[in-house]
Amino acid sequence: MGFLRRLLGGTDRPADEDPADEASPAGMLDQGALDEEERARELELARFDQERVGELVRRQQRYATRSWTPPPQGGDRRAGDEDGSSGQG
Repeated sequence: MGFLRRLLGGTDRPADEDPADEASPAGMLDQGALDEEERARELELARFDQERVGELVRRQQRYATRSWTPPPQGGDRRAGDEDGSSGQG
């Protein structure tokens, strides 16, 4: 949530808190810890996504030779083609 608040320009502090307190070393440590937690969470999500996508790709490759295609219908001749055996003339 802190990431979205910073991205959209909001603040993480209560309204009655002094903005000068952010510059204090304790505030910087808290911010650094939050940033580290966010990076760890994003890395975990990226790894999970990579594993999931990897599984889907392996499954697609495994069954690629078993894909079904419909049987061909009709022949080479089409409705507008000239045909010598039409019975006319």
